[in-house]
Amino acid sequence: MKTDRVITAMIEYFGSDKKRIHHFLKVYSFAKTIGESENLSADEQELLEIAAIVHDIGIKVSEEKYNSSAGKYQELEGPREAEKLLAALGYEKTFIDKVCYLVGHHHTYENIDSLPYRILVEADFLVNLYEDNSSRRAAEQAYEKIFRTKSGKNLLKIMFLTP
Repeated sequence: MKTDRVITAMIEYFGSDKKRIHHFLKVYSFAKTIGESENLSADEQELLEIAAIVHDIGIKVSEEKYNSSAGKYQELEGPREAEKLLAALGYEKTFIDKVCYLVGHHHTYENIDSLPYRILVEADFLVNLYEDNSSRRAAEQAYEKIFRTKSGKNLLKIMFLTP
């Protein structure tokens, strides 16, 4: 699996928006790490990594259309943008549909129905807790309510809950 083309396309998509570029690269890194630690199959790992790279692709359109980067707008606008980008890179429709499902649900925390979905949510949380300078209590709540993988819980504990 080669992610370099998708990463480069996303950097081109966001242009000079370094904040968005750094965010998706951090989420990608955590997702890759957690996925490998949780022994995902090669197909699930590829799905997870590509979804992590493009997970916030809808934020640009959301800000233009709704003047908001709220998660509900990202989930609404993201799949269409992800589909265009991945199709242009030659990905197959069935794979694109799986990625778009994750992009369209990465801010929906109930009924998480797959390990790649779970890991994407956890990786995004790890980055958002840091970027938002969240409180210890917020990290504790995420640990209790969101995190389920052994690897994700361990990373959250090390980064946010260890004195």
